[in-house]
Amino acid sequence: MKVMLAREYGEDASIQISQIFVEGLYQWLKYFSKDKEKLINAFKHIFNLDVIYVAVIDDKIVGMTACNDGKEKTIHFNKKELKKYLGFFMGNITYYVLRKEFITKTYPFPITEGMGSVEFVATSTDHRSKGVATSIMKHIFENTSFKDYVLEVADTNTNAVSLYTKLGYKEFMRIKEKHTKQSGINYLVYMKY
Repeated sequence: MKVMLAREYGEDASIQISQIFVEGLYQWLKYFSKDKEKLINAFKHIFNLDVIYVAVIDDKIVGMTACNDGKEKTIHFNKKELKKYLGFFMGNITYYVLRKEFITKTYPFPITEGMGSVEFVATSTDHRSKGVATSIMKHIFENTSFKDYVLEVADTNTNAVSLYTKLGYKEFMRIKEKHTKQSGINYLVYMKY
């Protein structure tokens, strides 16, 4: 397994990252479309390949994790692209809902100088529980200049919480989720390494 910045992988990185993104978030993204191919195409434009690290096995991206300084965005949304694949109505809804969730939403604490924000930890379905996320995270620790790392995880994502704990992250904040029944999340847990 090789870990690198997505930009180093080449032009096919965005579509493969989008596939992993859709697989990982499908339970929420299916509201916008149940067609995974439509979702993959709709989201292939959103990724900042300069802050996303990917794990590659046999020339295929099998995992992703973003790490940035909290100022540079990991993703951006182009309303025109979303409407192209999801239609006028759903494209607009997707733009406004996901922009609020991923772009304008901020952490409930400041990202200070020297702190890395870890986001979008995801592994392809057929490579889960094989050390992919661990390899990417260790690569980030060893190859970035941040002295602390923070991340947000749903309390109901017990596999992820367990992984982060094994890697040395510790919970430091917990925020009650407002729409528990719709989201399936009780708390957003904030962890620091």
